[in-house]
Amino acid sequence: QVQLVESGGGLVQPGGSLRLSCVASGSIVSYTMGWYRQAPGKQRELVARRTSYGITTYGDSVKGRFAIDRDNAKNTVYLQMNNLKPEDTAVYYCNSAPASVFTWGRGTQVTVSA
Repeated sequence: QVQLVESGGGLVQPGGSLRLSCVASGSIVSYTMGWYRQAPGKQRELVARRTSYGITTYGDSVKGRFAIDRDNAKNTVYLQMNNLKPEDTAVYYCNSAPASVFTWGRGTQVTVSA
């Protein structure tokens, strides 16, 4: 079973940027991969996904600010987050998308606050 390890989160001021990484223990080349987030008291939501062929889809709340990328050779998925807002505060996870077939990792906390 592929394991996922997310990293790169932290505390950032509004308008700042972060780059998240997700390393998979096995090949992800056959999967569309996505980044999800879960804010306190809310359900986990898919915010971005990217096929192996480079087709990307973004949620309306992050469109124009976030960019998902992947390196299949390194089994790694990235999320570049720019112009961060307080409402982006959440734990961020990666998994296959739109159906999450892998065991969830621990995620990485992103906190946007002045």
